[in-house]
Amino acid sequence: MSSLQTTLAKSASINGSSLHTGENLTLTLHPAPPGHGRKFKRKDMADEPIIEAKIENVKTVERSTTIAEGSVKVHTVEHVLSALAGMGVDNALIEMDANEPPIGDGSAKPYVELIKKAGIVQQDAPRAEFSVSEPIFFETKTGSIMTLVPDNTFRISCTQVGPDGRFTQFYSTEITPEIYEKEIAPARTFVFYEDVKPLMDKGLIKGGSLENAVVVRGDSVLSKEPLRFPEEFARHKILDIVGDLALFSRPIKGHVIAVKPGHGANTDLARALSKQLARRIALIPPAITPKAGDILDINEVTRVLPHRYPFLMVDRVVELSPTRCVGFKSVTINEYYFQGHFPGHPIMPGVLQLECMAQVGSILLFKNENVAGKIGYFMSADGVKFRKPVVPGDTLFIEVELLQKKRVIVKARGRCLVNGEVVSEAEMMFGIVDQ
Repeated sequence: MSSLQTTLAKSASINGSSLHTGENLTLTLHPAPPGHGRKFKRKDMADEPIIEAKIENVKTVERSTTIAEGSVKVHTVEHVLSALAGMGVDNALIEMDANEPPIGDGSAKPYVELIKKAGIVQQDAPRAEFSVSEPIFFETKTGSIMTLVPDNTFRISCTQVGPDGRFTQFYSTEITPEIYEKEIAPARTFVFYEDVKPLMDKGLIKGGSLENAVVVRGDSVLSKEPLRFPEEFARHKILDIVGDLALFSRPIKGHVIAVKPGHGANTDLARALSKQLARRIALIPPAITPKAGDILDINEVTRVLPHRYPFLMVDRVVELSPTRCVGFKSVTINEYYFQGHFPGHPIMPGVLQLECMAQVGSILLFKNENVAGKIGYFMSADGVKFRKPVVPGDTLFIEVELLQKKRVIVKARGRCLVNGEVVSEAEMMFGIVDQ
């Protein structure tokens, strides 16, 4: 997936009827500027209100996902959001003249075709991806089991279980635009026959038919065409997961493992992700604001730095530009040096704080310069000051700013902060040599 944000090259429209309300409508996808995200516009209402597709706006999740702000609602947003997220479109305005997108054939394929008709273009702004840092696990009262674990890609493994275990299916795949278009988008929505009347009694699926849904009756499948995949139901559940997690508003690096998922469980997972992001941001002092798209997780850090345990002193990079880098180190009681520095009164050695600055400085240099096959040596440190002790439980933020670069000699200023207060600082000099 591109490291730059994307939008549509031009506007494109689709006509059709909605699944639950049965209304005929037109939906148009429009390009949008960087940072816009995905938003719905109700062209049929006075003042043409706009609703942002974010988890905070989710109101109901019965057989579909509905978002709302005040009295303005948009029903069944998951298929169009799934197509946009699955195809890697970050910014789009979704304009409709009704309150629910067209259902098409019950899959996301019509929206993928619409996106391809419009075209996708990169924008001059970095994409902020979210790397899952800690596992998430929960089980709902309806029997859904959702797990999310760290991964280098976005992957979903899904087990779909019907009533009495009927049509139990499993499918697992990485989600990339190429895979999504071919393997996930064509999977159609489905319903078990015994659920049809209760849904109709609630005023739902007014536009439902065998043209836009697969109906399961007993052990038989009722459809205008054969199943498109042996695991079509599990694949459609993955389609829904992609759409509901798009409400998190950031591309995800993590592995979703879902058993009997539904829109309620999917959106609960999106909320859990939002909480994990909020906790991560809360660790960052106000003076240090991550720049979108510039976050390096530990895997990317180790691709830049040659250091390994027990001497790797950077957990993550939260800001990176040609002249500045900010990383952090979570200081825990498990650090090896606390055994002897000092028993009963653990304090992080000042020289290791200096090493933290040197490593963040190396990331700044090696991530921005063409120095393949070379390594940076720490040559000197001037004006070193240790102002406050660093103890277990502290999160050490390390700022390094490039001051001067002359061929193979680099000078930089570094400082370490805890809770926004400087605990150490130094001016450093590096030499770049062949490995």
